Amino acid sequence: MEIRSERPSDEMAIRHLVTASFAGALHSSGTEAAIVEALRDAGALTCSLVAEEDGAIVGHVAFSPVSIDGVAGRWFGLGPVAVRPDRQQRGIGQKLIAAGLEQLQKYRAQGCVVLGDPAYYGRLGFESDPALHYPDVPAEYFQRLSFDGSAPSGTVAYHPGFAAG
Repeated sequence: MEIRSERPSDEMAIRHLVTASFAGALHSSGTEAAIVEALRDAGALTCSLVAEEDGAIVGHVAFSPVSIDGVAGRWFGLGPVAVRPDRQQRGIGQKLIAAGLEQLQKYRAQGCVVLGDPAYYGRLGFESDPALHYPDVPAEYFQRLSFDGSAPSGTVAYHPGFAAG
């Protein structure tokens, strides 16, 4: 398996993969593929990686800028992350996320936030912080990973592309 940056020729495969990955998921809004496209169209995909096996894309992860209390900085949001249904539960998502977090550190990011399962993202170093929150979700599901030891506080807003769909 190779993890690499997305290419323009990957866009349709990513759309199909993300749609299939979230089909039937209880937590899905059904707009995940539209979110990725809106972020791409806005130039807000800071890091967009794919996992490729035998010439086929089997996974994708996106990272985009977030603001904290209305101020843009060097913090980013993880998501969506998608793995082809027949390849899930094999560590592909974790490898994509780890590679993306590594890329963000090369960009001198201060940290990353994610909205998701604390047990899953906790294995990657994410933790909830009551000083940093996202509206209308249980606090334990919104987590952060600081790269430089900073601990921002306030309300996080994702890029407007997350309203797509």
